[in-house]
Amino acid sequence: MEIKVLGPGCPKCHTLEKTVREVLAETGIVAEVKKITGIKEIAAHGIMLTPGLIINGKIKSTGKVLSKSEVQKYIEQERK
Repeated sequence: MEIKVLGPGCPKCHTLEKTVREVLAETGIVAEVKKITGIKEIAAHGIMLTPGLIINGKIKSTGKVLSKSEVQKYIEQERK
């Protein structure tokens, strides 16, 4: 599983990345987490509002910090 957190480095972006890593640690799910910070690369992924969350190439969220339960739901969807 590949998870991308997209954002230029703002506090909301850091919070989303931390939440993703916490959910993975708590659930024991193995995934590669990539932090994408370049504006051009973020836009190339189709993200116009940050933070963005992409799991296995699918955009799951843009422009908001997700709760742990929301992040876990999206991760579980992609495990199936």
